[in-house]
Amino acid sequence: MLRYTLMRLGIFVGCFVVVWALVYSGIAPRGLGASNGMWIVVLSLLVSAPISFVALRKERDRASARIAPRLDRSIDRVKSNLAANRSQEDEVDDEARTQSPETAETAGNGESGEAAESAEPAKAAQPASGKAS
Repeated sequence: MLRYTLMRLGIFVGCFVVVWALVYSGIAPRGLGASNGMWIVVLSLLVSAPISFVALRKERDRASARIAPRLDRSIDRVKSNLAANRSQEDEVDDEARTQSPETAETAGNGESGEAAESAEPAKAAQPASGKAS
């Protein structure tokens, strides 16, 4: 991959030198005002891209052949992680749907079902405090 990148950079630098010479010799048009440097870079990119595409095809294929197995392993790992997360979410969702409304209501309040049941009779047994009218 580094070899491909360096080769591509070399083609860009070569195109940059050629375009710079053409612009300053007057053969290629100059940029407007202070944009001449940017104009040379853009023209160099436009010229070097198709040259790199054609000239570096074999090197690009070699680089992609070396990268493909690692990419496949990464994709498989991501897919398995997504499947595991999806199954965890499904289990939690199924569990929430199968709970009775009373259990779900008390679980939402942070109390367990047994604690809520034992607290209700104690509240009923206590006399209501307050002023009698």
